[in-house]
Amino acid sequence: MLYPRLALALLTLTSAAVAAETYPTLASRDPAAYVPDLAVTPKGQVSELRELVERYTEDHERLQRFYSVTHSASYDKTFQAFFETWQQKLAAVPVDGLGVEGRVDYVLLRSEITYELRVLARERKKGEEMAALLPFAEGIAELQESRRLLTAMDPKAAAVTLNKLSQQLADARKAVEAGLEKSSPGVTKIVALRAAGKLGELGDALEDWYKFYDGYDPLFSWWAKDPYQKLSDGLKDYKAVLREKIVGVKKGEDDPIVGDPVGRGGLMEELEHEQIAYTPEELLEIANREFEWCDKEWKRTAKELGLGDDWKAALEKMKNDYVAPGRQPELVRDLAREAIDYVTKNKMITIPPLAADTWRMKMMTPEEQKTAPFFLGGEEIWVSFPTSDMTQQAKLDSLRANNIHLAKATVFHELVPGHSLQFFMSARYQPQRKIFETPFWMEGWALWWEFQMYDRGYTSKDPLDRAGALFWRSHRCARIIFSLNFHLGKWTPQQCIDFLVDRVGHDRHTATGEVRRSFNGSWSPLYQVGYMMGALQLRALHHDLVEKGGMPLQEFHDRIMQGGPMPIEMVRARLRGDKLPADYKASWRFAQ
Repeated sequence: MLYPRLALALLTLTSAAVAAETYPTLASRDPAAYVPDLAVTPKGQVSELRELVERYTEDHERLQRFYSVTHSASYDKTFQAFFETWQQKLAAVPVDGLGVEGRVDYVLLRSEITYELRVLARERKKGEEMAALLPFAEGIAELQESRRLLTAMDPKAAAVTLNKLSQQLADARKAVEAGLEKSSPGVTKIVALRAAGKLGELGDALEDWYKFYDGYDPLFSWWAKDPYQKLSDGLKDYKAVLREKIVGVKKGEDDPIVGDPVGRGGLMEELEHEQIAYTPEELLEIANREFEWCDKEWKRTAKELGLGDDWKAALEKMKNDYVAPGRQPELVRDLAREAIDYVTKNKMITIPPLAADTWRMKMMTPEEQKTAPFFLGGEEIWVSFPTSDMTQQAKLDSLRANNIHLAKATVFHELVPGHSLQFFMSARYQPQRKIFETPFWMEGWALWWEFQMYDRGYTSKDPLDRAGALFWRSHRCARIIFSLNFHLGKWTPQQCIDFLVDRVGHDRHTATGEVRRSFNGSWSPLYQVGYMMGALQLRALHHDLVEKGGMPLQEFHDRIMQGGPMPIEMVRARLRGDKLPADYKASWRFAQ
């Protein structure tokens, strides 16, 4: 039967809807509630360095917009000097006269600039590894940069340059194809994938350069049209060769998962930037310890469901409890309102009415679901659920991956008090700190609320709800293990997929989507680590300040949100009122 337990699913929906009937909505709430009390301003929130951080951010972003070809010779020279000069001038700022917030911003900005210099060096090394494949890259960058610098353009000389670049491209491609004929291309899949991505960037820059002059300068169009088209087509064809012949992309199939591991040295640099005073190996130990807790809870859950200690049977029972096609928006709506009502009544955090009422929803396409088989969220929640043009198996996979109990355990993670509230508050408090956003704060906060809701019985009282919460908890432990092992060079993407299937209970399509999303280049190497480790940091901070220190829970959460995004060790310094020294270095051992 395609829709097992549909009656129970509809009953659950009905119960949630009844519980949400008293919830004030955009239609019923007085719009006056959306205007805050302007006489109430959180004390001690002003940072003396706010304008300094904003200046750095704006100047940095302006330079990035100017140099559309990243890591050209001019790009690297400009940014090296920019970061080093900021570093020197920041060292002269009189830190002793700053308050808590100013010192937090000082330490964060110093750390950010140091990190940017390290990333610049790392990317320069990657560029050197691609140089033989892209000998024409610098020439394309110079064309675009000359235009941006408003250098006078000689149409005939431009055509000569384009022809020269086309010849360099042809020679590079010929060398690659000669290697392929000998079954020895001389380049790894990782470097070829990087180069293919760079070819796309170069093609965009070349097109932007050409369109600036084309038609506005008749001589330019006369000289450059054919050489430009030849080079543009050559870039596209060469990109296809790298992707199909070396990376292994096959037409009509999903791209293979390759990834680009940063190595242990890269991980240590990332950990220092995130102010995590642990090694990758220590984080793996912590993740395995948290996994053991999940294992015990899974066995308890299976027993309560009459399944002995078979946790995978409990997981299957939970996965098959989903709402009918088309009904997921109502489920998400009611679960969101139920969670907001719960945390408000229990005085866990202050939720501004505007934040509670104006989040939005969209449905993900089948293509988007390949990398995001579950929810994504922020001010807008992206709902993953079957579409009419999916195959029958894909429909069933999507239903199982987005069942009632997984939804209950994650809707509030994505919306309120999770990501949606984070975006709302960080735009209104300490907005200069957007540059310091980190997955340990962003994802750690959302997972911390999963901890809270589980411990209070919201997602753990019912065995099937508990199974939904445990799936996510196990999943976050697994994320640390597979992502660190990949970046340490110990696991392949396929081993990561197999681990998620065997150890967490993922369906293979969701495991594949998870690994694809983790290693497609959009996320930092520690992004997947940030969920669990950020939550554990907040749990340790909660223990010290709320359980032992007597701080009201609502104040604890409110003050975190009013501080803006930053590594959790800096959250700790703010809440404790620490006046950090200028040379502060992370040392907090939060996972005891």
